[in-house]
Amino acid sequence: MARACAAARRAFDDGRWSRLAPAGRKKVLHRIADRLEAEALELAVLGVRDNGTELNMALKAEPGSAAGTFRYYAEALDKVYGEIAPTAPDVLGLVHREPVGVVGAIVPWNFPLMIGAWKLAPALAAGNSVVLKPAETASLSLLRLAEICMECGLPDGVLNVVTGQGAIAGEALALSHDVDVLVFTGSGATGRRLLEYSARSNLKRVYLELGGKSPNVVFADAPDLAIAARVSAMGIFRNSGQVCVAGSRLLVERSIHDDFVALLADEAKKLRVGDPLDLSSQIGAINSETQLLGNLGFVADARKQGNTIALGGSRILESTGGYYMEPTIITDVAPDHRIAQEEVFGPVLAVTAFDSDKDALRIANSTDYGLAAGVWTANLSRAHAMVRGIRAGVVHVNTYGGADNTVPLGGVGQSGNGHDKSLHAFDKYFNLKTAWMQL
Repeated sequence: MARACAAARRAFDDGRWSRLAPAGRKKVLHRIADRLEAEALELAVLGVRDNGTELNMALKAEPGSAAGTFRYYAEALDKVYGEIAPTAPDVLGLVHREPVGVVGAIVPWNFPLMIGAWKLAPALAAGNSVVLKPAETASLSLLRLAEICMECGLPDGVLNVVTGQGAIAGEALALSHDVDVLVFTGSGATGRRLLEYSARSNLKRVYLELGGKSPNVVFADAPDLAIAARVSAMGIFRNSGQVCVAGSRLLVERSIHDDFVALLADEAKKLRVGDPLDLSSQIGAINSETQLLGNLGFVADARKQGNTIALGGSRILESTGGYYMEPTIITDVAPDHRIAQEEVFGPVLAVTAFDSDKDALRIANSTDYGLAAGVWTANLSRAHAMVRGIRAGVVHVNTYGGADNTVPLGGVGQSGNGHDKSLHAFDKYFNLKTAWMQL
């Protein structure tokens, strides 16, 4: 790791990329996007073998999304300007945007290529060098991405990918004095350690996306309850629930609670769980045995707290040797129950009834997280009030998921700070420098 950080520092300081004209950086990033699209199937299969995501989803969410992200920032990089301050006639005030230097990036196992691109593309577009550490269990697609970047003309040393355990390689990256900014997606416990490592080293800026316990709020006046149930099912069960923005808490107006849960259960029963490389599988595997056992532990605790396992709750397909879990719906959940407070990161949905708009808002904001949310209602005023009232970085209305690169993704509270995606992602990767000139 020390050699990788030093190589990134040398590459940045000598200007082989940081001082390359924007048009030159743009060409390289577009070539990377082209290669990601050309190798989409191979890259998706690499990722599926690592993390168990169903192939149909992986094709879109991994190489497809990553290619779009590189192309977005390739086009954006020469459209970000400095500023001229309003001053007296005998003074010129300029605000320059300069690359921060060396960016350390640590990404998780659930969507390594997509989330890796969210970090890499804007950091590289801004002229920085990057040291990337993938998750221990999902590094294959990112190692291939590094090869693609080199083959597409990214200069040596500008991108360095180092695999290894978080407690060793991740700690070394976070403690490095060669790293100016650290970006991370993962658990809150690891995020806290990264902040400590920053304080123990060079006070590098640290940006964290730490997951969530996102509420999906369904009112009785939702435009189409059948559609709401179908979309909500995929909002929690796709990729076996291993999605940071997953709608893992379902809040349902009491008057439609039983009917909506029945609709949702019917949708969940239709989903085919199986081999993620089988194109007929709609839901793939759990990432690891440790993750599966953790999911099952949450279900066991829910039973002890008096919650009702309305659907699922068990491991399936054990004879295959894989780690699979059936879609699980848990009802009679109070807002303070463990299953409503802690992130499971599995195909487990906690359902809570509410009686009024005020009640829904109180329950939606009853966790320490604030990453994403959903609201289903035909009442425009109610929708606006919920968007304003729910503490979350992203609020979906009459849908769940699907936001593209034109809008930011970031959280509040213990879901982290800073933003991926959109032009706002550049904020992490530029320094502002003022020039104040007496004329």
